[in-house]
Amino acid sequence: MARIGFIGLGNMGLPMAQNLLGSGHAVTGFDVVKASVGRLSAANGAAATSVADACAGAEVVITMLPAGAHVRAVYDGPQGVIASAAPGTLLIDSSTIDVQSARAVASAAEGKGFAMLDAPVSGGVGGATAGTLTFMVGGGEQAFAKARPVLEKMGKNIVHAGASGNGQAAKICNNMILGVSMIAVSEGFMLAKRLGLDAQKLFDVASTSSGQCWALTNYCPVPGPVPTSPANRDYQAGFTAAMMLKDLMLAQQAANAAGASTPLGAEAAQLFNLFVNSGNGAKDFSGIIRMLDGK
Repeated sequence: MARIGFIGLGNMGLPMAQNLLGSGHAVTGFDVVKASVGRLSAANGAAATSVADACAGAEVVITMLPAGAHVRAVYDGPQGVIASAAPGTLLIDSSTIDVQSARAVASAAEGKGFAMLDAPVSGGVGGATAGTLTFMVGGGEQAFAKARPVLEKMGKNIVHAGASGNGQAAKICNNMILGVSMIAVSEGFMLAKRLGLDAQKLFDVASTSSGQCWALTNYCPVPGPVPTSPANRDYQAGFTAAMMLKDLMLAQQAANAAGASTPLGAEAAQLFNLFVNSGNGAKDFSGIIRMLDGK
């Protein structure tokens, strides 16, 4: 089993680190929120007082941070991961950040002799807790092979997406599809409502015909047809609208940089921006149906 330094023990990072502990790995964790470090200690993890402390003696360092600026600071700073990790340490960033930052940090790490992977996740807090996350991994083949046994303790689907930055690219493309499709599904149900068509009847038709998609069959935005969807618990978040907006904005940033045309992605970003700025950032992203319904 490996000695792992884990930096970033928030809603996603903490359960991920706890799953590593539960599988027998030795985990030393650091977070700027001391209470989060305390919760890791309560699960028999070791508490670090700094990024450098978390890296000391680690064979693998994993980070789960809010944005590209945080990742750059944690890796590139004078007391950061690159300066503090021992030679041969495998570096894995599971944050969801912009592709440019992911590639820049990987280049800096590789320039100092480290193998680094970008490995953002899909599956939300529930998947992090259950250990069923999907990892989309960018980086070298050898680093991926070395990381896989560790990632498998936190996730169920581990996909090597290609070179550095491609994990982030896969994540933002996937979530752009999800954001657009959730709006489309919501619009369909709102049109059905105004035409006098029962939501369950529309679900029965669309879920077994050409309108079928994940947003409909797994995360239906109206109460009733899918009992486990957030619509049945007042849109208590599995994946917040604020996080969806973040991913859509990252997709737009990448599209602009790459010269890609994504008009539906751009419109989805605008609609989620309106929804979040109306005070709904903490609600599940499927709750956007309420805004589309005029509520």
